[in-house]
Amino acid sequence: MTSEASQQSAQELGVPDLIRAVEVLKHAGQGGAASALYATWIEHNAAHPLLYAVLFNYSVALSDAEQLEAAKQCLERAIALNPEFIPAYINLGRVQERQGNVGAAIGQWSAALSRMNAVTGTAVTHKTTALNQSARALETAEHDAPAEHMLRHSLELDPTQREAIQHLIALRQRQCEWPIVLPSERVEHRALMRGISPLSAAALTDDPLYLLALAWHYNQLDVGDPPAPAPRSPITASAGPLRVGYLSSDLREHAVGYLMTEVFELHQRAHVETFAYYCGVPSQDPLHRHFQSTAHHFTNVGALSDDEALRKMRADGLQILVDLNGYTRDARLRLVARRPAPVIVNWLGFPGTMGSPYHHYLVADDFIVPPSHERYYSERVLRLPCYQPSFRHRAVSDRTPTRAEAGLPEGAMVYCCFNGAHKIHRFTFERWLAVLSRVPGSVLWLLGSNDATNERLQSYAEQCGVAKERLIFATKLANPLHLARYTLADLFLDTAPYGAHTTASDALFMGVPVLTLAGRSFAARVCGSLVNAAGVPALVCDSPQAFVERAVQLGTQRGELEGLKRQLKESRATSTLFDTPLLVRELETLYQQMWSEHVTGQLPQPRFQNLEHYLEVGASLEPDRVEARAIPDYEAFWLEKLAARHHHRPLEVDGRLVTEAVLERWSR
Repeated sequence: MTSEASQQSAQELGVPDLIRAVEVLKHAGQGGAASALYATWIEHNAAHPLLYAVLFNYSVALSDAEQLEAAKQCLERAIALNPEFIPAYINLGRVQERQGNVGAAIGQWSAALSRMNAVTGTAVTHKTTALNQSARALETAEHDAPAEHMLRHSLELDPTQREAIQHLIALRQRQCEWPIVLPSERVEHRALMRGISPLSAAALTDDPLYLLALAWHYNQLDVGDPPAPAPRSPITASAGPLRVGYLSSDLREHAVGYLMTEVFELHQRAHVETFAYYCGVPSQDPLHRHFQSTAHHFTNVGALSDDEALRKMRADGLQILVDLNGYTRDARLRLVARRPAPVIVNWLGFPGTMGSPYHHYLVADDFIVPPSHERYYSERVLRLPCYQPSFRHRAVSDRTPTRAEAGLPEGAMVYCCFNGAHKIHRFTFERWLAVLSRVPGSVLWLLGSNDATNERLQSYAEQCGVAKERLIFATKLANPLHLARYTLADLFLDTAPYGAHTTASDALFMGVPVLTLAGRSFAARVCGSLVNAAGVPALVCDSPQAFVERAVQLGTQRGELEGLKRQLKESRATSTLFDTPLLVRELETLYQQMWSEHVTGQLPQPRFQNLEHYLEVGASLEPDRVEARAIPDYEAFWLEKLAARHHHRPLEVDGRLVTEAVLERWSR
C-alpha cells in the first residue's frame, strides 16, 4: 500500500476502529506509529462529532511520551469542542501540574467540579478524582488545610476510597491535628482504621497485633496478587559470592540513603556481589553518585515496567533480594511480589512487618525484636548486633552557631526533638509539656513545620499551661549545618510510638544524649536499640511515667547530663552503633544462613491465621483516646477483646476456642 493510500485508509477509520488500530500498534511497541495515526486522523476529521474524544486519547499518548505542551494543546481543544467532557479537565490539570503550573492545574480541577451537578455514578467518579487530584497538589505545596477539606469532601461522596483515607490520615498527622482518626457522618472510625497505611499506623499506635493484621490487609488490597511469572530457572549453590540485590527508591540524599552510605563499599566482593536497583525520583546528587560508584552493579529501574525489571533481576541471577522500601513512598512492591529472587528480605526501609507472602526474613536485633515478640511478625526474624547501619564520616559544618543565632536562650535547659511533625502524637506532646512545666526556664526545640502546624502546637501548649514562647522551631538546613547545631541542645526527647531512627543516630553521633520510651512494636523500639548500641542504656525508659521523671531529673541535675555527653563523644569510635564494618560482616553471615536454608528446603513461609479477626478488633480500638503502650497487660487486653468478638462470631481453629487459637500465634 502506498503512503497516500495508507493515509487515506487512516483518515477514513471509524473511531472504534481507530482505537483498535492504535492499541495494536502500542502492543507491538510502535508508540510513534500510534501517535502518527492519531495525528493523521485528527487532521482529516475536524468536523467529526467525536473529535474531542480522539483528542483526549491522543493527549494521553503524548503525555506518556513526555510531549506535555502538545498534550496540553490537545486537551484545551477537546474542552473547547465539548465543555462538558470532564475527563479532559482532569487530565489537563495533571499535565499542567507536571509542567510546574500547580495553580493552573487546581483551576482546571475546580472548573471540572463546578460543571458536575448531575448525581450519577460517572459524575461521582469524576468529582472524587478532581477532588483527590486537587488535594494531592495542595498537599505537595503544603497547603494542608484546603487539601484536607478536599479529601473529606471526596470521602463523603465515596467513603470506600482507601487511597483518600491514607492521604487524609497522613495529612492530619503532618499537621498534628488531634485526634488523628476523626470519623464523619459517612466515614466511620472502623473504615479509617482499616484504610490507614501501615507507615501512618506505626506513628498512630504501639499495637503490634493490629499493625501485623493491617499490613497483611494492606498487602492484599493495595498491592494485590501479581500476574503469574514465567518459570524461573533454578538457581543452585555455587562457589562464588552470593548475588544480593538491594531495591530502593532512597539511594540518594534521604534518611535511608544516609544510613546506607557505607554498606555497599564494605561488602567483601569474595562473599557478596551487590546489585543495586534504584526506583526513586531522578537524582544526580552526590550521595546518589556515590552509590552508583560503590555498588558492584547499579541499575536504575525507575523507568522500567515490572516485567522489564523482573527480567533484568532474573538475568542478574539474584539469589537474595533486600527490599529497602517496604510500605514507603515509591516502593515497587508489585515487582517484589513477582519474586525476582528465591529469597526476599525486609530490612531498614520500613519499620515493621510486611505481612506479605513473599517476604521471608526480617532483619532486626535483640532489642527491637526480642524472642517473645517474634509472634508479631510474619517473617522469620534474624538479628544483627545493631539493626541500623550508620555513616561514620558524616560531613559536619566547621562552624557551630551560637544559641542566640538559633533563637535559643543562653543558659537554659534545651530539650530538642528533630523528628518530623507526623511522629508527634498527642500523648508524646503532653509528656513533653509535663517535663517543661517541671523544669523552670527550659525550652523545647523542634524541627519547624509550616506556620499553621507550629502555631497549632504553641496553642496546645498554652492550653496546657506552658507559654508558647517555650516552643522554639528550627528552620530546615543542609545536613552538615543541621548536624553542627545539634550540640546546642542538652537532651533529645524521643517521640512515641514512632521513635527517632536516623535522627537519633545523628544526635548520638554529635554527642547529644537521647531519652526514649521503648514500646512493643518495631518502630517503637528502634531508638532504644540505638541508645543501647551507643552504650547509654540508662536512657531507655520502660513506661511513660518513667520517661517524664527521667527527663525532669536530667533537666534539673545537669551534672549527670554532662557526663553522658562526654561518654558519647569518647566512645563513638568504639561503640556498636557506629561499627558499620561489623554490621556488614554480620549481614553477610545472615545472607549465607538465608541461602543455606533455601538450598536445604528450610525457607520460612509466612503464616496468616486469624489476622482477619485481629484486624476487626484492632479497627475498633481508639488510639487517639487510649495509648496502647500504657496498657499494662497487653496480651490480657487482647484476649479479652478477642473473647468478646468470639462471643458474637465464634472463632475456632481446628475445633479449638479463641483463647487457644490466639495463644497458638503467641507461642510461636
